[in-house]
Amino acid sequence: MTVVNMLEAKTQLSKLVARAEAGEDVIIARDGRPAVRLTPVQPGDGWARRVAGSLKGQIVMSEDFDEPMPELEASVYGEAE
Repeated sequence: MTVVNMLEAKTQLSKLVARAEAGEDVIIARDGRPAVRLTPVQPGDGWARRVAGSLKGQIVMSEDFDEPMPELEASVYGEAE
C-alpha cells in the first residue's frame, strides 16, 4: 500500500494512477490522514460507451424550434418599451 500526501499526489498523479491500475493500493492523505483511495474503473462499471447515431429517428425537432418566443423573452428581459 502506498500513502502519499496531497502535494505529492498533485505532482505525481499520472504515476499514481498507473500504479493503481496495476493493482497497487494507493491512498492520498490530507494532513497525514487518509482521505481517498485510488482504484481502477473496470469496464462495465456503469460507464456506457457512446455510439454515434444510436438515437437516429428517435428525436424529432419541430419546424419552428428557432422561432422567437415573445412571452418567454418578456419574462426574461422584461416588457419591451
